[in-house]
Amino acid sequence: MDKTTHDKGLEIRKAVLGEAYVENALKNADDFNQPFQELVTEYCWGAIWGRDGLPKKTRSMLNLAMIAILNRPHELRAHIKGALTNGVTKDEIREIFMQVACYAGIPAGVDSFRIAREVFAELDKA
Repeated sequence: MDKTTHDKGLEIRKAVLGEAYVENALKNADDFNQPFQELVTEYCWGAIWGRDGLPKKTRSMLNLAMIAILNRPHELRAHIKGALTNGVTKDEIREIFMQVACYAGIPAGVDSFRIAREVFAELDKA
């Protein structure tokens, strides 16, 4: 593990997903999945999200589309919150999920819109 890339990834991961979310993931790591948490932090968040080639807002928009298409509701929920943190608007999220529905199928769009509405409602209550 490259400590510099890992530390950079940890900083970005917390900034996008929220410190509580990341700390919970790390706190719940055990001998089995600890190496995976380190990989995600270093590789996804440090080596990829830490690149200068795309702004975080664009990376969030791409992630919403890809995660929606992959049918990963737990990750989609986290990344909707992260996208809002990175400046993606609710209107932009709607347009992303319209595009998902067109290219990946209406069921993917239905689930994405449902999850987004749940996240928006949770955030409005907080």
